[in-house]
Amino acid sequence: MKKILFALGLATVMALPAYAQAREVTFTTQLKNYGGDGAYLALYLTDANGQYQGTLWISGEKSKYYKHLRDWARGSGLNQAEYDGLTGASVTSGRALKVTLELEDALIDSGYQVRVDTAVEDMRDNRSDLVVPLTTEGSGKTVSGRGYVQSFVYDLK
Repeated sequence: MKKILFALGLATVMALPAYAQAREVTFTTQLKNYGGDGAYLALYLTDANGQYQGTLWISGEKSKYYKHLRDWARGSGLNQAEYDGLTGASVTSGRALKVTLELEDALIDSGYQVRVDTAVEDMRDNRSDLVVPLTTEGSGKTVSGRGYVQSFVYDLK
């Protein structure tokens, strides 16, 4: 899956300058073999204080279940404009979600964090399954989640 966020996307939410440069970033989220239905994931950005800044990707097509992605749901207000065009199918047990986006350079090494919330029907919801600072130094480094996420890595191009 390849989705492009231009300056108008996250810049509208974060009021970034129109002249900002963008960089391609690939996010790969590998799920554990948890033995349940497909997982819903919210991949989003927060500032250094954990305040919601913008949606990067939502995995799972039935919006009625988005409320289970609790931290993301609270931050986004479940406003459809926050995720319109940024959704795909749920991710099944043991599979990976790979999303490539263009992010403004101003988001990197500026205190922003990538967060992933996860939820599986009839199983536990995981608020902030993982939280990773969005830094040049962190690019290519694998981290573990604390719920359904086995591993997560982002690569800056």
